[in-house]
Amino acid sequence: MTSQPHPDSELVTIHYAVITVSDTRTAETDRSGRLIQETLQQQGHRLLDYTILKDNPQAILTQLSYLAAFKELQVVICNGGTGIAPQDTTYDALVPVLEKTLPGFGELFRYLSYQEIGSRAIASRAIAGIYQGKLLFSLPGSSNAVKLGLEKLIVPELIHLVKQLQGND
Repeated sequence: MTSQPHPDSELVTIHYAVITVSDTRTAETDRSGRLIQETLQQQGHRLLDYTILKDNPQAILTQLSYLAAFKELQVVICNGGTGIAPQDTTYDALVPVLEKTLPGFGELFRYLSYQEIGSRAIASRAIAGIYQGKLLFSLPGSSNAVKLGLEKLIVPELIHLVKQLQGND
């Protein structure tokens, strides 16, 4: 296990939103959306919005535009729609609207996924970047993938990345 080069010792509350992209999940069956919320709430962060959307690029963009108006919102975490099936359009919707991308997020996510699921990791189009001044992560919809992304990448770097984005670090 590697350590953080500059651990975040300061307790900071991050304001976040969760978007689950799925044609089949409901609030009762959305284990991945719940996992994101529970994990971040345990870290002391605050949920501002949660929604489940059909896998439709316009619906995703409409929700992002709505969330961009929340001044206190700092992070959006999407889950679902990152594969290569015809209905998987989250990645395709997000890439054109990101102001900056964090290529290392997707690269490291696929590397870590490869260690767990082998070569099937190549089908993941997990991505992260900046959308209208907010940090955005897009993970696959499986609970195992969400747990991996949260524990290994998002939670350890969340405060640092938000501070960087705000020009405070």
